[in-house]
Amino acid sequence: MKGVIMSTDAEMEQYGPAAIYLRKPEKERIEAQNTPFDAKTAYFVADPDEMYLKGKLIKKEGGKATVETDSGKTVTVKEDDIHPRNPPKFDKIEDMAMMTHLNEPCVLYNLKERFASWMIYTYSGLFCVVVNPYKWLPVYDAQVVGAYRGKKRIEAPPHIFSISDNAYQFMLTGEALAFALVFFTLFL
Repeated sequence: MKGVIMSTDAEMEQYGPAAIYLRKPEKERIEAQNTPFDAKTAYFVADPDEMYLKGKLIKKEGGKATVETDSGKTVTVKEDDIHPRNPPKFDKIEDMAMMTHLNEPCVLYNLKERFASWMIYTYSGLFCVVVNPYKWLPVYDAQVVGAYRGKKRIEAPPHIFSISDNAYQFMLTGEALAFALVFFTLFL
């Protein structure tokens, strides 16, 4: 991916047990890059139960779109209710600003897939998005702090430690004013 330095599995060992919670393994990245994909037919379609489903566009006609979902169901919806998908190489991407298609279903799908693998940190441009796992993950110990120390944001997987260390480094060098904007959202 342009602009991001992807670590090999061996380089990720510096993060210790936290590595699997920070970046998808090399094998998974390679498989995703080699997965066949047809950008002309790969879409998300609105669904009342799941919000969005992956599907293959069959036809567009008269403001309507017919899509066959991955489960084999054929649905016809308004053309506005389908959204282009990203190639599989963007699945579980660390910075959503790098996506080809930055639409609601693509963002939700990426966050869902990362969360399903307990990768709770994701960048969206300058922001770090965190999905609360409601359980303890081994991503906050001294080894992880040390692994992020002194690294540029593009040199390490998404993490609050990267944001804080970068802000600290900017303050030390006086290069720029550094601000960390934190939002807390509680869903009941």
